[in-house]
Amino acid sequence: MSGTDTDQLFIRVTEIFHSVQGESTWAGLPCTFVRLTGCPLRCVWCDTTYAFHKGERRTITDVIDQVGDIGTRLVEVTGGEPLAHPNALILVTQLADAGHTVLVETSGTCDVAPLDPRAHKIMDLKCPGSGESHRNLWTNLDHLGSGDEIKFVVKDREDWEWTARTIRERGLDEMVWTGRLGALLVSPVWEEMDPEALAEWTLASGLPVRFQMQLHKLIWGAERKGV
Repeated sequence: MSGTDTDQLFIRVTEIFHSVQGESTWAGLPCTFVRLTGCPLRCVWCDTTYAFHKGERRTITDVIDQVGDIGTRLVEVTGGEPLAHPNALILVTQLADAGHTVLVETSGTCDVAPLDPRAHKIMDLKCPGSGESHRNLWTNLDHLGSGDEIKFVVKDREDWEWTARTIRERGLDEMVWTGRLGALLVSPVWEEMDPEALAEWTLASGLPVRFQMQLHKLIWGAERKGV
């Protein structure tokens, strides 16, 4: 799609900022974040409720220009729920066309199949403690590959048991061992789940799960969004 076309396409953006990637196997790398506005979910522990409403209506061209001005190769499109925006698919493709490595952080409740294959999907599977596990779109598992990752955010022991059972029953552990899936990620709900307990559970499980903390919160605190 030409630049002229993207001049006529709009998307609602909460913020664009430069920070350290805080989660996933990409953690620790400088990253530009494009946070889109709006989300159809209401996870009880959500830490980005400020992205539910308002935001600024901007052209895709304008967004790509600002990302280019920041100058970081790694870009994450997040939300809210970015795939709730039809034009998010075009934004991801245009960012990849511009030479960026693009991560898309999605709740797993929207269809990931139409995403540009160059994008790296970091997809949640919502645990029961989120209040939204009934909305997991299980067919998304058929559209993940070696460059993609699945994340579980764990609130309590029940969430962990659900996570371990889901991994085994869905064969996600085998997908990781054989290289058909990039990684399985598990993280504690900030200030609700004891990280030491969750780390011990992952060790005892024998599952190929990468335990992670939200690095950006460890550095700047829960209220810090970017630098």
